[in-house]
Amino acid sequence: MSHTVVTTTTTTTTSNSDGGFLNLGYTRSVPGLLKIAQMVALLIAFLCVHCARGWTDWSAFRYFEVVTLWFLIAFLVFFLMYVFRLQSKVTCINWTLTEFLHYAVGTVLVFIASIVAAVKSGGVSELVAGAVFGFIATFLLAVSLWTTYKVSCGSQQTVIEQELNKVVAKRLIV
Repeated sequence: MSHTVVTTTTTTTTSNSDGGFLNLGYTRSVPGLLKIAQMVALLIAFLCVHCARGWTDWSAFRYFEVVTLWFLIAFLVFFLMYVFRLQSKVTCINWTLTEFLHYAVGTVLVFIASIVAAVKSGGVSELVAGAVFGFIATFLLAVSLWTTYKVSCGSQQTVIEQELNKVVAKRLIV
């Protein structure tokens, strides 16, 4: 009598739910690429103004340097926070709202600084280039402001919309 033996091997793999220490996929996402582009534009704007000789207005370009460097550092912190998944570790802060407020303030202040730099450049090519990169950074900040607004506020209904939906639902039932 012939016997057949069948051996079945089952392999089970488990993965960590948080995906590890680094979130390198964030660097390839739209918000990550926007942050990288913002940081590059702010860095170039800062370096153009900082390395320029012949400033026409000392206080205007110091303001430009302070604003671009401050928001460069702030967005670098946000970028590193998302890459190292720190927002999931510190849950007492609403990171989406914090980022939205930084984008709102940054968009306005970088825009003002870029206008002042463009007006006070006096035809110095490095200062004009710094102002142009300031405007590019302003556009990128406005895009991030819009996308962050859609994430944080766009999906929430107002109280009026909720009440209207209740009224419509009651009329459909009756």
